[in-house]
Amino acid sequence: MKVLVTGGAGFIGSHIVDLLVEQDHRVIVVDDLSTGRRENVHPAATFVELDIAAAGLAAIFEHHQPTAVVHQAAQPSVPRSIQEPVLDTRTNILGTVNLLHCCRRFGVQRFTFASSAAVYGEPEMIPLPETATTRPLSPYGLAKLAGEGYLDLFHRLDGLETIVLRYANVYGPRQDAHGEAGVVSIFIDRVLAGEQPVIHGDGCQTRDFVYVEDIARANVMALEPGAPTGIYNAGSGLATSVAELFDLIAAGRVEPLQGPPRPGDIRHSVLDPALIERALGWRAETPLPVGLAATLAHFAQTN
Repeated sequence: MKVLVTGGAGFIGSHIVDLLVEQDHRVIVVDDLSTGRRENVHPAATFVELDIAAAGLAAIFEHHQPTAVVHQAAQPSVPRSIQEPVLDTRTNILGTVNLLHCCRRFGVQRFTFASSAAVYGEPEMIPLPETATTRPLSPYGLAKLAGEGYLDLFHRLDGLETIVLRYANVYGPRQDAHGEAGVVSIFIDRVLAGEQPVIHGDGCQTRDFVYVEDIARANVMALEPGAPTGIYNAGSGLATSVAELFDLIAAGRVEPLQGPPRPGDIRHSVLDPALIERALGWRAETPLPVGLAATLAHFAQTN
């Protein structure tokens, strides 16, 4: 299969590219390197530096003729989406529509989309099933929800096979500890530097942490012929408090600092992964301590 991966120089996208190459697929990476790194791209993949919202995207499709698209590229910062909603909309909505239009023009068969638990907003139940109410709390979350809507529309209009993966809190090697970093990479970066990370609030807020290689596997499984189209949660289904996470990472090396709660933070967020297990046979296989150990080792080698 010839697969075009947007954001393939980024944290999650580069792991997807690695797995696709490992399985002997031909891979084209499109990334503008605004957050990704060229050195993350597997040497066997073809790399194109380009903004997904650019008009030149059609020429890439025409030249390479991919049969499938894995769409990971995004403006990933929730705070920035609030501060600069036009920028967020250009990348996360117009960029997605540009991709879908190219898929229509050049006969792409299957399209997988990186969505987010952010589409749910404040959860009405725990764990959250795909049928839960979607009321995003940021332009970022709203743009992801809009992207889901566009995928459904192109599926109905053109028969494009579309799969949406709503990610929980993804962590692992290559995650940036700066910018729109996840709490795992922030904690690891501070602990390895001998500094005290800040826990905002009482630390009892919970999240669903899922290892990046498990997420890569979900994306590749979604490309398999016959994989049912639709919307799927991609998470562990397990709640881990921020305080528990810190203890696993720090292992007594440093003590945390206590900070005030962050405005707008959701108290509890855990996804129900039952549907994706039934439909695709996927489940998060990496226990949190194992994934954290691998992430710590990676950060220790690269920092």
